[in-house]
Amino acid sequence: MSGVRLLVVTAVAAERDAAASGFGPAATLPQPVPALAPSGRDAVRVTTGGDGPGDRPVRADLVAGGVGPAASAASTATALTAAAARGEPYDLVVSAGIAGGFAPVAALGSVVVADRVIAADLGADSPDGFLPVDALGFGTTAHTCAPHLAAAVARGLGAVHAPVLTVSTATGTAERAAVLRQRHGAVAEAMEGFGAAEAAAGHGTPFLEIRTISNAVGLRDRSAWRVPEALAALRDTFAVLRTVLTRGVPPPYG
Repeated sequence: MSGVRLLVVTAVAAERDAAASGFGPAATLPQPVPALAPSGRDAVRVTTGGDGPGDRPVRADLVAGGVGPAASAASTATALTAAAARGEPYDLVVSAGIAGGFAPVAALGSVVVADRVIAADLGADSPDGFLPVDALGFGTTAHTCAPHLAAAVARGLGAVHAPVLTVSTATGTAERAAVLRQRHGAVAEAMEGFGAAEAAAGHGTPFLEIRTISNAVGLRDRSAWRVPEALAALRDTFAVLRTVLTRGVPPPYG
């Protein structure tokens, strides 16, 4: 297939389905992808684009890969390996879903496109404070997203374009939120992006993270969360991403 082969990895099925619906009425109905079941449980595929002059078709495999960086890394790596074995490697990996936003820069209902993904709690504690794993000489704590594509998607969405954190324990206090915001200059916190980015980097595949904000990072007040609105925003976000991929920035995205 000429065009764009896209792998979208979410944590849960509700996010996957919102993203799939964003490809719009011109897209094929989502079809199961049994070959990806080991990586993402009920993976689905949609195909869209290629209808107008100069449009590129997009085939998107969408995987609900599980919660947390380890599940996301395993699901993404399995899907990438299976695609490479079929001789159909992906052009782009997108980690997507809802997330917490750091007020006031990422308000409820807003969209964030990462310029970098940062593993905020990967490292060691010490009497002098937190030491990231790269400061200890072991690997990395950050991955840069595909720069030209990420910037184009952010412009198309009117989105905040800044670092997004990956954590294994979601922040639950204002004090912790303030520490993370000051340390990293991030605008959102999620639980999967860095894992997917690690897998993508291992395959040399460009990567994006896109998040819609359902709640504020800090004190956990479930009554203030806006999950349905964030899922609707995720659907609308993928409609814009579809346009960018079919009519805007061409591959390769690295």
